[in-house]
Order: sequence, then structure tokens, then C-alpha cells
Amino acid sequence: MTKTFWLVFLASACMGASALQAAQPTKESLSRDLEEVARVARLMVDGDVCERIMTPRALEKMFANDPRDRWAGSDNFDVNHAPYVQIKKTLMRLARLLPYPVDCNLWMPFKDRPGKIQILVRNKHEMSQFWTWGVLFQEQTAEMAEVLASERPKTVAQKGDWVSVLTPVSNSLGDIVGLVEVVSRLEVNWQKYVK
Repeated sequence: MTKTFWLVFLASACMGASALQAAQPTKESLSRDLEEVARVARLMVDGDVCERIMTPRALEKMFANDPRDRWAGSDNFDVNHAPYVQIKKTLMRLARLLPYPVDCNLWMPFKDRPGKIQILVRNKHEMSQFWTWGVLFQEQTAEMAEVLASERPKTVAQKGDWVSVLTPVSNSLGDIVGLVEVVSRLEVNWQKYVK
């Protein structure tokens, strides 16, 4: 009986301590949580499926400069629905592994455009340390290039209270074909912008 009492007491104390920690997150605790989700993402996100998301037509139009229609790339953005939905659902499930708002975004580099990358799948909260709203493609950041080259995850906390973990995505041949950004913030106040 005494042993059971102490086990319950110890478990309660630990749960109380983790509840207190959850109420007062730090960049370090947030980083640890996101790194664990990134570890799972690396195993769960299928690079072969990711490579099938973009349609050839959309890839062709994305870099075309039409002087009569500067929005041709955006207007012709298209995906193959089955692989897109499969990856979107996987990323949404990964984001739910934590009890606070998290986004898991898929970034894919372009094979024929070294140094260029696009955020191909965004999620519920539209959080990212690296994406500028409305941009179809952009230059890879140094952190992204490092993850793609080294094949190792990297934690980035360079923008205010944001923390992102970039983790590589590989296909069945073991080639790194993209990366997942697991991201959150220390202070998420969605009511701040509601008037």
C-alpha cells in the first residue's frame, strides 16, 4: 500500500511539474517538443508522395514571365490532389501531437532551379519563420540549404518568439527531396488581431 501511495504521489508531482512547465513554456522546452515532432515527421512524411504533388503544368508556369499577366504562375498553380491530400493530412496529424498550436509545413526545392524552394503545403495557423505570405517560391535560407545538404534536422529560433525545426524528407531511394518545418511560438494569442 505504501509503495502504491508513493508511486501515485510521485506521478502526481511530475504531472503537476509538467503542467506548470506547459503553462510557462520556454524556448528550450518549445524546441524540445518541436524536435520530437520533427523526429516523427522524418519517419512519417513520404518523399515519393511529396515529389508527385506538383503538376507539370504548374511547374512550367511557375517561373514563366508573361508581360501581359504577371500573375500567371499564381493563377495556374495546381496540384495532384491525391498526394497533396495525403501529405496535408499527415502534416495535420503531426501538428496535433502537441497540446498547443503547431504547424508542420512542407518545403520542396526545385530540381532544375538550384537554391530555389517553395512552401508546398501550409497548415492551419499559417505559421512559418521563413515564408512571406503570397510568395510562390523563394531563395533557400542558409538553414534550409544546411538541412538539405547535411541531411540532419536543425532548430532555428531567430525571429522573436518563434521556434522552427527543419527536418529532411527522403524518398524510397534515400535521396533528400524536401524538408518539413515544424513551427510554433511562445506566445500565441489569436484574439490579438480580432476587434
